[in-house]
Amino acid sequence: MTSNSASPDVRSSERILAIVLAGGKGSRMDVLTERRAKPTLPFGGVFSLLDICLSNLANSRVRDVWVVVQYQASSLDDVLSHGRPWDLDRNRGGLRVLPPQEGIGDDEEGMATGNADALFRIRKLVQQHDPTLVMVLSADHVYAIDHREVVRTHREAGAECTVVTTTMARAEAGNHTVVDVDRDGRVTRVHHKPDEPHTETVASEVFLYEPDVLVETLEELHRKLSPGAPDRDSGLGDFSEHLLPALVDRGQVVAHPLVGYWRDLGRPSAYFRAHQDLLAGEVDILHRRDWPICTASPVRAAARVHEGATVRDSMLGNGAEIHGRVERCVIGPDVVVEAGAVVHDAILMRGVTVRSDARVGWSIIDAEAKVGAGARVGSEEPLGVESRLMSDELTLIGMAAEVPDGAHLPAGARLDPGDSVATAVRSAGL
Repeated sequence: MTSNSASPDVRSSERILAIVLAGGKGSRMDVLTERRAKPTLPFGGVFSLLDICLSNLANSRVRDVWVVVQYQASSLDDVLSHGRPWDLDRNRGGLRVLPPQEGIGDDEEGMATGNADALFRIRKLVQQHDPTLVMVLSADHVYAIDHREVVRTHREAGAECTVVTTTMARAEAGNHTVVDVDRDGRVTRVHHKPDEPHTETVASEVFLYEPDVLVETLEELHRKLSPGAPDRDSGLGDFSEHLLPALVDRGQVVAHPLVGYWRDLGRPSAYFRAHQDLLAGEVDILHRRDWPICTASPVRAAARVHEGATVRDSMLGNGAEIHGRVERCVIGPDVVVEAGAVVHDAILMRGVTVRSDARVGWSIIDAEAKVGAGARVGSEEPLGVESRLMSDELTLIGMAAEVPDGAHLPAGARLDPGDSVATAVRSAGL
């Protein structure tokens, strides 16, 4: 993050509309998103990914927020809570949820096929709102940013589009949009998920647009691309396929470097690694008094570590009851680890139960799942190099699934939501 709480507010003449794209299926997260939208995934035990995105906006004094939903839209209801945690439950402005709907575009109704396509479908609503700036964000990243500084960069450069950028190892950059930035901070080229990235600079999926330029470019691209697109599809796809390159060609796209932690949690290995980073003290966004992360998560009694239990280098959510041994774990609310059970290097979401003498390692277990007495889940040995843990090495258990007493779920296995080891186990298909 490049600023602190003393940063000035965006000037009163700015009418910023923030559009949070929270509609993707998140299929790369496998069983963890079969019953929920990816932005509702928990982070740090008690927060959701959407909490982080909305808290950054609230702390930056951005008050008009639209959340575009699509897949498993009802799973966002409890998380959004009508915008109350972020003071967005207002009579004028505030939070607005946009599900897929007919009658707001031309012939491209139904489900969006990419984030630029999603913007095109609501372009007329944007024009009716008449903002001075449009901010577009994805809701599946962990970071802290003062959006007022992005606005400052945008205005000082006279930009049509500002891209918030970050850096990462080239081995990971190919999973993202790689951008070339010149010495003056201008974005000169965009590479959509290249096989061999030539730089570490990527788009963090936070963008600031001039509204008229955005709508004009979307409509120009639609006229060009729609004849070859499937029926009722704009042909725009994701932002880095056509929209951002077209804006770069106009010569008025600038970069705003993000200073501090950023991670895209779109794959199980990245989601797991971010929690490892959290335990290692490398994620500095959850405990800042000057930049609070707000949530609609219900209040529960404090976690309890019972006599005879051992907890090392872990985080415990409210309501957790620990009787066994927990090491290097993030434990969600209302989790129960019974006496004799050992859980290490794992993420246990809300309401998980691990029965006596079970062993769980290198696993992600979704809400309300149960691990039976004496069961074995995942690996008891370290998996690969910590920084290069692969998704197919992690064991994933879906929501409300069950591992019966004495059963074995090996490293890399997947258990679908609601299933039991006795009926369905499959290997990672990532």
